[in-house]
Amino acid sequence: MEVDWNPQLDLLESDDKITVKAEVPGIEPKDIDISIDRDMLVIKGEKKHEKEESGERYHRVERSFGSFYRAVRLPGEVDRDKIDAKYTNGVLDITLPKVEADRKKITHVKVH
Repeated sequence: MEVDWNPQLDLLESDDKITVKAEVPGIEPKDIDISIDRDMLVIKGEKKHEKEESGERYHRVERSFGSFYRAVRLPGEVDRDKIDAKYTNGVLDITLPKVEADRKKITHVKVH
């Protein structure tokens, strides 16, 4: 898979969920694909090039265009049926609720 750029992201964890925030400005939500492969969250898609206006030519191109891909290992097991994703102001916000068994619980073990 040829990748033109990798989005920057933050991964946060609380007792009941994992949150991933990825910077993907200028992308239509329909052009973003989110999947989970075992314990890896995969975000991929494409940011299309803008069409040049007639008579204009670029002197400098610093923004990222083309296909992107980012995979990150999740720090716990998540409930795949309750994952939610929102895209606001160029930031993709993915909420992954943890499965009950993986939530932080204190278990006391008796020593014999």
